[in-house]
Amino acid sequence: MARVVIDPVTRIEGHLRIEVEVQGNRVTDAWSSGTMFRGIEKIVRGRDPREAWIWAQRICGVCTTVHALASVRAVEDALGIEVPENAKLVRNIIAGTQNVHDHIVHFYHLHALDWVDVTLALKADPAKTSQLAQSISDWPKSSTAYFKTVQDRVKTLVASGQLSLFSSGDWGHSAYVLPPEVNLLAVAHYIEALDLQREVVRIHAVLGGKNPHLQTYLVGGMASGLDPDEPGAAINSQTVMLLNQLAKNAETFVKQVYLPDVLAIASFYKDWFSIGEGIGNYMAYGDLTLGKQTDPVGYFFPRGIIMNRDLSKVHEMDPQKIAEYVAHSYYDYDGGLHPSKGETNPNYTGPKPPFEQLNTDGKYSWVKSPRYDNHAMEVGPLARTLIAYASGRQNVKQQVDGALAKLNLPATALFSTMGRIAARAIEAGIIIGEVETWINKLEDNLGHGNVRIHDGAMWNPDNWPKSCAGFGLEEAPRGSLGHWIEIEDKKIANYQAVVPSTWNAGPRDGTGQRGAYEQSLLNTPIANPDRPLEVLRTVHSFDPCMSCAVHVVQPNGQLYSTMQVDAMASAAASGALCLDE
Repeated sequence: MARVVIDPVTRIEGHLRIEVEVQGNRVTDAWSSGTMFRGIEKIVRGRDPREAWIWAQRICGVCTTVHALASVRAVEDALGIEVPENAKLVRNIIAGTQNVHDHIVHFYHLHALDWVDVTLALKADPAKTSQLAQSISDWPKSSTAYFKTVQDRVKTLVASGQLSLFSSGDWGHSAYVLPPEVNLLAVAHYIEALDLQREVVRIHAVLGGKNPHLQTYLVGGMASGLDPDEPGAAINSQTVMLLNQLAKNAETFVKQVYLPDVLAIASFYKDWFSIGEGIGNYMAYGDLTLGKQTDPVGYFFPRGIIMNRDLSKVHEMDPQKIAEYVAHSYYDYDGGLHPSKGETNPNYTGPKPPFEQLNTDGKYSWVKSPRYDNHAMEVGPLARTLIAYASGRQNVKQQVDGALAKLNLPATALFSTMGRIAARAIEAGIIIGEVETWINKLEDNLGHGNVRIHDGAMWNPDNWPKSCAGFGLEEAPRGSLGHWIEIEDKKIANYQAVVPSTWNAGPRDGTGQRGAYEQSLLNTPIANPDRPLEVLRTVHSFDPCMSCAVHVVQPNGQLYSTMQVDAMASAAASGALCLDE
């Protein structure tokens, strides 16, 4: 038996350590350890609830806008605010674009190199790559000359000796099975995706002022001027035209490049549709609606629970059944607490780094262990896709069944490492089509003079109750995200965020239930324990975001400096708090 340690796991956001036991070239046990402290909850205490989203959004620069949306929803829920339709449209467009952008970046720039051997692209026949590309897609960039140009660029890079991100990898590993021509195809589209992801995220710049941390969220709506005929308005006829073009370009890429690439690569790794099965329990909060945020009936992403891989029944999801546990986490409180009563009291009891092995019998992670009704759950694109599929959403069933038919696989094949990858690509295609629908609806509203985008009735804290509490739920790219807030005397009395990577990356709980990463790694084949590429494949299939799950702290707790910033005044001065009626 061998203990294999991967620390840090790269091509993710944040710091993650994975340890596995390997026996007979199979993983027999696994431990997931977040190696940074979480602290945003303490930072926002005592602040004005209207500015909570400004701070919460800084939890992560990869998930960008998702924490801002969950935060304003939490405050709006506490104060009983229902935002206007145009604000919901703008928020949906931003959130949908974020999911698509994130999925593209994840596959090509974070995960593809687990499956693609870049060095073999140099041995490909560009003519055969061209034939392959034309057989799976109508993407216009598929000529022999195009792939020859890409191959020459890679050769020049290799000859320069400055390989950048390609300088270290598992090139030549026996687990790579793609023919050279497929590797060249993937490398070419890796480069194309660099340009595409930069273009599609311009939607955030138009609607949010910037990316990654958008500036136009506002409790009660959005701080964006709407006027179809006013050139200076943030959203007018010209900007809507730009939004439409950017969305259509993204849809073309997703449907003609991203999804065909995933299916082409998956066809050579069909054994990975039976590896990385994981917990088998899936959860989605549901999200994206033009109706009431508190009414899940109209959600584009349906809310629900699937237990034990049973696609015949989708259970109702009750947010009151969520609790966080810390039996193996570096925090100080007993038992499971609902996030509304959550605590973030760090209590590091582990060895001083660097250390060779985790103390897996005790506390070994800064990530907590969320549970739903005492069950470990997996969240993310696979969970959303499965719940929509099992709920009978025809657009999802059609896309899932069509993709699986090309691979000659049943729906149950999605319970896997490769299933997570396929579900993410399928979801991207479905979402980008809906983004275009929301843009068209926004344009229609502008054309009929409906430019209201904020409800300011409860903006004045003098109208607030002495105490109130609420929560905001969202389906972020990596899964179910929730923010809980308690307001007392116009200030934040308590705040808690339970993020997707906490659900998936959490350690064992007090009953020994593994988190999603740990469970999914069991029985993973390992060709060479010194080069555990296969472990990375499953971990990366979740798209870890440890900056969301845990946050940084100085190891000695030293206070460097203090400062006071009036965030509300600063935002108002910049125009971010303009209330457009």
